[in-house]
Amino acid sequence: MKQALVDDTEDVSLDFGNEEELALRKAKIRHPLATFFHLFFRVSAIITYVGCDWFSRSFVGCFVTVLLLLSFDFWSVKNVTGRLMVGLRWWNQIDEDGKSHWIFESRKVSASDVTATEAEARVFWLGLIICPMIWIVFFFSSLFSLKLKWLALVIAGVSLQAANLYGYVLCEMGGESDISKMTASFLSQMVFQTACPSDFQKPGLERLEIHKH
Repeated sequence: MKQALVDDTEDVSLDFGNEEELALRKAKIRHPLATFFHLFFRVSAIITYVGCDWFSRSFVGCFVTVLLLLSFDFWSVKNVTGRLMVGLRWWNQIDEDGKSHWIFESRKVSASDVTATEAEARVFWLGLIICPMIWIVFFFSSLFSLKLKWLALVIAGVSLQAANLYGYVLCEMGGESDISKMTASFLSQMVFQTACPSDFQKPGLERLEIHKH
């Protein structure tokens, strides 16, 4: 009987280290400043746009303020927060022949260095997806209410934030150029990540390049 008990418990192992590492990855924000500014500029632009009539009667002042916030947001998300929070980076360049080149980079995940925590990744993607949707609502609201003087600003907001979203989705999908396949694959991947966060691991991608004319 004693021998049976020993055999039954022989293969039982308690790996507390992995559990602690998983808990830290889920909860810890490794880059609090980057996480803050990832949301600060885009949320500030939305709040300023909505409250322009309350804060100031100067259309030019509100227009310039919102446009500056949108520009700061575009630059910081494209060049800083994406690299720190999810280990992704993208940019577009024109060569001497006038061809457009989309270049994507993804930091490889190693066992000793976790690129991003799940909390940071969720904040990054939620902010990246929800805010452009809000600007799209503003676009139709301005259009149907005939507030045409705000239409140019709203179009700028949609364009700048949609550009970042498009670039990072392409980067996440490894440079997939087919937008329908890319969208379906991205949504299924995000659903899987939400349902099984502990089993999800982003593959390390080599530097990728897509040529568009």
